[in-house]
Amino acid sequence: MEDLAQAAETVASLMRLVTTTGSLRLKYRITAGAGAADPDGFERRDIYVECKGPDTELLLANDGELLRSLEHLAAKMLRLEPDDHDRVSFDANGFKAARARALRASADAAIDHVKDTGEPFRFPPMNSRERRMLHLFLRDSGLQTASSGEGPRRFVVLYPEGYRIPPEHSYDGPERRRTPRTRTSPSRY
Repeated sequence: MEDLAQAAETVASLMRLVTTTGSLRLKYRITAGAGAADPDGFERRDIYVECKGPDTELLLANDGELLRSLEHLAAKMLRLEPDDHDRVSFDANGFKAARARALRASADAAIDHVKDTGEPFRFPPMNSRERRMLHLFLRDSGLQTASSGEGPRRFVVLYPEGYRIPPEHSYDGPERRRTPRTRTSPSRY
């Protein structure tokens, strides 16, 4: 995104469409450039969209599925490469900041668990942005992390220091043979 003003206008056109044609009762504020930090302060974004209004709960239903969908649509409209989708962020009622705090608490509890038991800890499946945040929260623990699984079932595993992460074995799916992907931090997720 070279021209942030034009990118912000493109996102504004998406939001006008959602609020007029889609009849969602929302107010939104779009911040581009220097002030576009996520409310949790975790990462800077090029474009940040904050939504409020009577239909905000619709955006947050099913763990923020519609909110993530709007982010995805905005990234596609801006023709961002998949690795750059994080440059656009939508939030409503502090949902993302609260989720970041919950992920931080979960990471801290997992670190304690792994250090106490010496056993790996498997987090529940989550979207790519949350997996990335989790990897970053866990980065300074001295423990190893890996993402495993595919699609919506992809999850993070925290391993004890020096633990030999087992290679994932191929498995037979219903129609073809697939091998799940595994990445170790600090690569992209």
